[in-house]
Amino acid sequence: MTAALLALTAGGCTGGPSLENQGEITAPPGDSRRLTIGSAGFTESDLLAQMYALLLEQAGYRTKILSVTNREIYEPALESGQIDVVPEYAATFADWLNAKVNGPDAPTVGSPDLATTMAALRTLATPRGLTVLDPGKAVDQNAFAVARGYARKHRLRTLSDLGAAKLPVRLAAGDECVRRPYCAPGLRKTYGIDVTGVDPKGVGTTQAKQAVQGGQVQMVLTTTTDATLDDFGLVLLTDDKHLQNADHIVPVVNRSRAGGAGVTRALGALNRVLTTADLASLNEQVDSWRRLPEDVASSYLRSRGLLR
Repeated sequence: MTAALLALTAGGCTGGPSLENQGEITAPPGDSRRLTIGSAGFTESDLLAQMYALLLEQAGYRTKILSVTNREIYEPALESGQIDVVPEYAATFADWLNAKVNGPDAPTVGSPDLATTMAALRTLATPRGLTVLDPGKAVDQNAFAVARGYARKHRLRTLSDLGAAKLPVRLAAGDECVRRPYCAPGLRKTYGIDVTGVDPKGVGTTQAKQAVQGGQVQMVLTTTTDATLDDFGLVLLTDDKHLQNADHIVPVVNRSRAGGAGVTRALGALNRVLTTADLASLNEQVDSWRRLPEDVASSYLRSRGLLR
């Protein structure tokens, strides 16, 4: 297994013919024995790519990992066959493809319902020569955290609890939070939370978490696999009314090169065991303990009996 950096430009993703707008795809799925696995360049994506590579190598494939930080680059590379496998997020990828196909103002197709989201995603992906494998247990979706002491004082376990408490809440998040339906508007509409303002410190950034820790704001937008919440004395509030979309981890493959049963079987083994808590723990080992992603990935797979 080798790792490399993919140096592509938007105009340079032409290693093979684009499958976009090619009509119905009828050729049988391919099973290339040399596969390129894409990573989006952040810790979690790197970990997933490493685990994919290890499982595929055990199944008899030769692999290399390419790091591409921009979906606008790696998705066309996946279509053209420069990349064969990518770990993705169901609802986010469905909405991204939908905007690409139908324009940026198209209604979103991702939803809190996993079956609905997967159906929409596969409808969009299949004509592009992409196969979306079954989703796993692990979910990396938007989540909201408060200080542990604040939660204890006001008896908060869920976002519904926070709404019922009628507390004024200033939120640390990205700029887009003021208009995104899953963020401030959704918190007000779905939970009745009194969001008094959004402090634009970013999603899950150190600065945003420090603001909650120090009491400048009451809540921060982060993710369900955030590995550093304990470091700041923060706890997640459960999204008990399912405001957030179903961003389950899904492998997406180039059908003509990696759509066969061998790849599906190898990656399906991981989906059956990897949980959201597992993924958060793996992220922590890399981000906080400074372990290498390949070592963390290998140790995890061995601990679950997936790697000999």
